[in-house]
Amino acid sequence: MTHREKRIYLIKELLAENPGYRGISIPSGEQEQEDLLRSLMNVRMPEPVSRGFLDIQDAYLQEERDRRGVIDSAGLPAVPGDPRLVLWQGDITTLKADAIVNAANSALLGCFHPLHSCIDNIVHTRSGIQLRLYCYDMMKRQGHEEPTGRAKITPAFNLPGRYILHTVGPIIRGAVRKQDCEALASCYRSCLELAVENGCRSVAFCCISTGEFHFPNEKAAEIAVRTVTSFLNARKAEIRVIFNVFKDVDLHLYQKLLGESFPIFL
Repeated sequence: MTHREKRIYLIKELLAENPGYRGISIPSGEQEQEDLLRSLMNVRMPEPVSRGFLDIQDAYLQEERDRRGVIDSAGLPAVPGDPRLVLWQGDITTLKADAIVNAANSALLGCFHPLHSCIDNIVHTRSGIQLRLYCYDMMKRQGHEEPTGRAKITPAFNLPGRYILHTVGPIIRGAVRKQDCEALASCYRSCLELAVENGCRSVAFCCISTGEFHFPNEKAAEIAVRTVTSFLNARKAEIRVIFNVFKDVDLHLYQKLLGESFPIFL
C-alpha cells in the first residue's frame, strides 16, 4: 500500500464503524483527507479494533512521524552549569526521549474534540487509537478519574519515545490559589517519580496547565523549574529533564529562569 492508500483504508474502516457516517464522502485533497482521518480518530470511542487495522494504522503513523522528523533528545545541549537540564522549543511529539509528558484531563482518555490544538489531542492522534484503548482499560481498573496532581504512565506506541506520562494539572478559574500551585508542583513530582521507577534516563515536560487550563505562564514556569531542580537535588536521580516549550512567551520565560546567557538551539 502507498501512504495515500493506507490513509484511505483507515478512513473507510472508521467510517464503516458508525452508521451515522454513511453520508460522509472521502474528499480528494490530501489535507482534507488527513483532517478527516484525525477527526475520526479523535471522536472514536475506546472500542475493540482489529489487528489488521492497527498494523496499517501503525505503518501510516510511523511514516508520518518520519516525515515530520525525529529529534533525539540526547543531542540537545544542556543548560550551562547543569547537565541535567535542557530547554528546547518544538513539537514534543517529535522528540525522542524515554518519556514525554502529556497534559491530560481527569478521564485520561484524550481529547474528543475533532482537530483540537491541545497537546492531549495531538499526542493521542499521533500515538494511535490503541493509546485510548490502553488508557480506558487502565482507568476502568482504577475505577475513578485521575486526581489533579497525579500521573499515569503508558506506552508511547507510535511516538518516537518509550513512554507517555499523563498528568492532570489544575484548572484556573480566577485567582491562582496556594493549592493550585501545590497541585502543579505535584504534577512534576508525580511524573518524575514514575519516570525514575520505570528506568527512564530522559523525560520531556510540556508546559503543564498553561493554555487550555489557564495557569499563568510565568508562575507555571517558576513552579516547574523549582520543583524539578529540587527533585533532582534531593533524589540524586540520573535523569535528564527537557523543558519543552512551544510558544515564544514560554521560551523567553524559561530562558530567563535558567539564565539570561543561556543559548537556545532550535
